[in-house]
Amino acid sequence: MRDEEIQTLNRLAESHKAPRQAPDQSCDQSSERVSTAPAHQPAATAQPAWLGPVLIVGIVLAALNLRPAITSLGALFEETRTGLGMSGTVAGLITSVPALCFAVFGVTAPRLSRCFGPPAVVCAGMAAVAAGLLIRPFTHNAAGFLAASALSLAGIALTNVLLPVIIKRYFPDRVGTMTGLYSMALAAGTSLAAAATVPLTGALGGSWRTGLLIWAVLALVAVLPWLPIAAASRREKAAAPAAVREAAGPSVVRSRTAWALACYFGLQATGAYVTMGWLPQIFRDAGVSASTAGVLLAVTMVMGVPLAFVIPGLAGWMKNQGAIAVTLGLFGFAGYLGLYLAPADGAWAWALMLGVSNCAFPLVITLIGLRAKSPAGVVKLSAFAQSTGYLISIPGPLLIGTLYQHSGGWNLPLALMAGLLVPQIGLGILAGRDRTIEDECGMRD
Repeated sequence: MRDEEIQTLNRLAESHKAPRQAPDQSCDQSSERVSTAPAHQPAATAQPAWLGPVLIVGIVLAALNLRPAITSLGALFEETRTGLGMSGTVAGLITSVPALCFAVFGVTAPRLSRCFGPPAVVCAGMAAVAAGLLIRPFTHNAAGFLAASALSLAGIALTNVLLPVIIKRYFPDRVGTMTGLYSMALAAGTSLAAAATVPLTGALGGSWRTGLLIWAVLALVAVLPWLPIAAASRREKAAAPAAVREAAGPSVVRSRTAWALACYFGLQATGAYVTMGWLPQIFRDAGVSASTAGVLLAVTMVMGVPLAFVIPGLAGWMKNQGAIAVTLGLFGFAGYLGLYLAPADGAWAWALMLGVSNCAFPLVITLIGLRAKSPAGVVKLSAFAQSTGYLISIPGPLLIGTLYQHSGGWNLPLALMAGLLVPQIGLGILAGRDRTIEDECGMRD
């Protein structure tokens, strides 16, 4: 009898010790009680059998819709500008709106996620994308067009932030593979809209309004799988303990890794926007024909489709991802050096190299999922890194255009872009270290 009592007391003592091992995983006093218990794990234990396959379909469809709102407009921008009578200033504003919307609306994702759950917010985000794409072809002035575009971009911003969170929550053992699938679908959607918008517009009568409207269909399809996913998430949220529902996650601004990720995100986005906006002009100024310059840009973008699947899987397998960041940066150096020395002679090689370098995006998205332990940590890290990063990227294309205009050539802009790869590589090494934001915050408490 005494032995049984001793065993019972030992079990009770151990049960009281367990929760005290985790307070160093959170920076905020208010969220310590949440992160100490295994509150984030039950979500993976009692899910309906249909949820996993439907989630995969939903993630792929959502990712396909994260860029067509932008790249389809780029393909028909001159026709749209003429049709709406946009001034040059307004046209310039519209080209800078995506990064601004991603930064402004992305910061609202953590609060919305805590209130409604990530799947419900993604569902609403996809609905916003579809609504904006449906409305903007029927607008008759620049202000209405801008407002409808902002609605779509707000939905994209929320989905940008929360898809890595959903991957971390529902596929914790396959973060690399699922991020690769998501990144590959995003790259495919980007390339598809850029390449297919003009031919589809011609086949459907030639109106720019029809050419923009067709992408609303794909967005509407993407809403469908998220309706049952969001409903299941709401039922799960309603049944969860209050402590789980109130999880706020760590204070990411106190984490060096979070800042490294944010700045790395901003520099890689700068390179991507400069490539998308100016690479054809660089080739044309070197004597390459306009049609070939467009094909070279398409080659650069298409490189992201296979590599967007390979890189996240490789990053998920490695403990330290700094070597990948260095490799991608060196490809960028080679591409910019080639454009500087012989832009026309080696055009295809430089386009391929810059395409590889631009695959820093799937790497940084993977790192967001790897550098936080909990879904609450991932959502805060994702919002912080992407919003801060997009803010950092806004001046880049404008600065490159100004340098091009005032220097009379591409030598100075290309030297600047190559120079920015130096801090980008350094930040990638810092962000790739095997640590989490919760660990860093805990060490400082």
